Amino acid sequence: MRISATIVALNEQRNIARAIESLRCADEIVVVDSGSTDDTCEIARRLGARVIAEPWRGYAGQKNFAARSASHDWILSIDADESLTEELEAEILELKRDGPIQDAYAFPRMAQYLGRWILHSGWYPDRKIRLYHRDKAEWVGEFVHESVQTRGTTGQLSGKLLHFTCSSLSEHMRTLDRYTTLAARQVRARGKRVAISKLIVDPAWTLFRSYFIQRGFQDGPQGIAIAWMAALYTFLKYAKARFPE
Repeated sequence: MRISATIVALNEQRNIARAIESLRCADEIVVVDSGSTDDTCEIARRLGARVIAEPWRGYAGQKNFAARSASHDWILSIDADESLTEELEAEILELKRDGPIQDAYAFPRMAQYLGRWILHSGWYPDRKIRLYHRDKAEWVGEFVHESVQTRGTTGQLSGKLLHFTCSSLSEHMRTLDRYTTLAARQVRARGKRVAISKLIVDPAWTLFRSYFIQRGFQDGPQGIAIAWMAALYTFLKYAKARFPE
């Protein structure tokens, strides 16, 4: 079992070194860059990654391109703002030693938000399939919230993937604006009219679910911010779909 780790990147000089340095279990690291103007590519090359320049194909398209460009069939796909814990790395090394018995593997992702590790709010355990045989799985999702879809069996690992999200509310707002634009396009592509209730009821329900049902109150002030931002995301997604730019 030889593994190619893949990362898609654009202006990730703040994160790329941490991501690459956590991939010691990989036999190859491929960074697919879509036009960085900072030092992302230079840092990646210095740390031993193979860097490929490729125009943006969308989230799923870019990650599938990265998988096709890899030298090995087993793909370990992470984002530039993610990194493996030592526990997850050890489990993957054990898989390499003993041989895989599944076609893909999922593991929990834990996010750091505004300086705090989030353990509730619907953000954890947030299991993701990130290790897979490329003949048995691929990325899907035309606009946003891409995920790996398998045509085989999926196993579970317990080691965590760390996700270093927004360090400020301003950064979160910029990300939210970009993602809600893509999510609105996805809503419009389905061809359904956005009802007024989607602008009123759904955001309120999202806030209530995040803070109370998903126990965001246990995440301190960050839990309050997550709940309100989730509600705003829901509102903007449907508002942009109803009133396209």
